[in-house]
Amino acid sequence: MANASAKRTAQQNAESIKNLRLGLLVSGALSILLRLLFRRGTLSPTQFSFWIYVFSLGPSVFLARYLERIGSPRRDPTTGTLISAGEDLSRPGIIEWCFDVIYVTFISPMFFGRSAAPPASEAESETKEPTSKRQEKLRKRSERGDPRVRMQSR
Repeated sequence: MANASAKRTAQQNAESIKNLRLGLLVSGALSILLRLLFRRGTLSPTQFSFWIYVFSLGPSVFLARYLERIGSPRRDPTTGTLISAGEDLSRPGIIEWCFDVIYVTFISPMFFGRSAAPPASEAESETKEPTSKRQEKLRKRSERGDPRVRMQSR
């Protein structure tokens, strides 16, 4: 059992990298699918939320590629023997921090994907407060330019 520890580390790293790729793919696809189904207008490049999504996706892809690069086992191309197991991706420290950042960016579109503000048409209808008959009467007078209303509004 020569290099049993290195082989175990290489196997764990390969599993972690596979899960990382799968998580990145599922998270991105699910986020885009939910936006297409429920908030189609937020996918256009003119929307602020689209750019927030793109800029939050950038660091997670960068860190995922970094972890893949340092954690991938290297094998001899002719014999297939293990040359290097790569860095241990289960170590604490910067590697653990990278995984934390990636997981947060995976989860964020699911929780924060929907805008807190309703669309403009819904917002308009909700902000109109019911007015009493007296308020409506005063509003109509002010629109006509009635001097009694102008004096009261000063």
